[in-house]
Amino acid sequence: VKAVGLDPRNDFNVDQILTKTDAQNLIQLCVTRLLDTANPSLSTIKMQVYFDMNYANRAELLSEQHRLLEGRLAPVVRDITDSHPRVQEEMENVYRKIVSYVLLSSGLGSPTDIEVVREVTAALQSVFPQTEMITFISLSKKNKEQQLKNLAMLVTGIRLYNKECRRGGSSIDDLPAILNEAIPSATRTVDEGLNTCHTLAHRYTALLESMQEDQHRYTQLSSFKLKEALFNVRQYEAFLCILLSDAITSAQEVEKMNVRFAATMEQLKNTVQNKVSIDTKEVFPLFVALSNLWTGFQDEILLLSFLTNIANNLQQFSEIQSQLFPEEVLTSLLEGVTVKSDEERIRETMGTRVNVSDFKNQEWLFPETTDNFDQLLIQYHGFCAHAIGVKGLTLPGNPTIGILKHKERCYVFSSKEAAYIFAQDPDKFIQLNVEKAREHAELIQLLELRHQFEYLAPYAQARNAGKFFMKPTTKCDSSTQTDTHILPPTIVTSYEWNEWELRRKAIKLANLRCKLTRAMQTDLSHMRRENSTQVYLPKDVSTQTKRDNSSSVPRPQIFLEGLRGGSSPTTHMVKVDLTRAVDET
Repeated sequence: VKAVGLDPRNDFNVDQILTKTDAQNLIQLCVTRLLDTANPSLSTIKMQVYFDMNYANRAELLSEQHRLLEGRLAPVVRDITDSHPRVQEEMENVYRKIVSYVLLSSGLGSPTDIEVVREVTAALQSVFPQTEMITFISLSKKNKEQQLKNLAMLVTGIRLYNKECRRGGSSIDDLPAILNEAIPSATRTVDEGLNTCHTLAHRYTALLESMQEDQHRYTQLSSFKLKEALFNVRQYEAFLCILLSDAITSAQEVEKMNVRFAATMEQLKNTVQNKVSIDTKEVFPLFVALSNLWTGFQDEILLLSFLTNIANNLQQFSEIQSQLFPEEVLTSLLEGVTVKSDEERIRETMGTRVNVSDFKNQEWLFPETTDNFDQLLIQYHGFCAHAIGVKGLTLPGNPTIGILKHKERCYVFSSKEAAYIFAQDPDKFIQLNVEKAREHAELIQLLELRHQFEYLAPYAQARNAGKFFMKPTTKCDSSTQTDTHILPPTIVTSYEWNEWELRRKAIKLANLRCKLTRAMQTDLSHMRRENSTQVYLPKDVSTQTKRDNSSSVPRPQIFLEGLRGGSSPTTHMVKVDLTRAVDET
């Protein structure tokens, strides 16, 4: 809708509210545009929307992947950290959950493979036996989460070391070997696509130049949508260059990690060797380093898969080239036409340069007079600023001719003549380029003209409005000088912070020495004054220091018979005990 509204050929004013008739016309034009499947312009816009919605740089992609992994592991971590086992069976259950977490977080093997589970359990028991569960349970939730991460890295490093020593790790894929094969393959595929783009762009450019030079050729080729096809190829080329740059960065990172992984593994072997006992301070950091490097390999696998998927999906938007211009048709159209590559065009203008003395009010930049010349932010994606609006061509600019700096923006040109014409009235040609972008909406993103159409912010920029990265412009040293104190000081000299000083000043102001205090008394107030006292009411307190207790025992009743003697000379005494038993009382 915005592309149709911007096109000046449709006579829509984007600054005014559309009438009902204008709305109907807009709808009709949009439907016609969408149904025109043979239009390269529509394919280019679809390509731009797809890339803008799906592409992410390395940092964003890895950050999102790590966030998703943490989200998947969050329920397992929550079960472990929130559990408070008390019996042995519950502790064993929590320990099994820790084994599952370690296995899932490392991504080395399937959790359903019993051999993998046994291997992980054995590695975990070597650094975290079940007897340590009591200490683990007593930790805080945050410390538990941190220890789980440390255990996962240690176990991963141990398994990688065992795999290197051929003591296990059969389920672990050889990621360095996979990357060493996959990255060249992916790079080769992108290179092939770029070569095809270059060939088509050079051919389309040659045909468009022949149309402008020969009226007969213009009549013959005007029915072909060569400009739209050229813009489609250039946009596809730009996206493939981004993917190729990411693939090269990935290859460089993998090469560095391979060296570090081999060095760490060798250091670990020399440390362990055949020792019975090893200090954990020596080997644990090496295990963690191995784990981090392996995580880096996993990230590169993810990045490579992402780049390959993007490249494959972008290819569908360039298939219209073969439909509009089959090889036979393109070959017949190119009869008698000289096709020049971008490198040849730059080589032809390599010896020419703008004469700065011809321009008094223009600033020109050259490699030998400008620091960081190769890092300058060139407008229009490096294409000639003159050819876009005048010829509708995307010709490569040659910076050695001279870079024109106009209103803090840098422009390059395909020839010295184009540079001279553009420099005479830069604002005029900049506006021509904007008008050309209105006619061909795909140029807004291809030529990076979003600052000219601020209300057409891309999805990625709107999504990351707070952290959108703008490339730095050319910088120069500058200095300014200002007065130390522009305004007069407002220091209150009479301010005092000491309370006693304030009291002294108050007494001084009151001047009590010259005052007399008088008092009088009446009959009603004589010998009277208000008085109040406060007492503590008595409180009853009792204490018990002794406990009285008693028990009832039977009273002894013992009788003796025969003590007084009798008729016989011998005394016979009989003792009778009439005391009652205790249980009878």
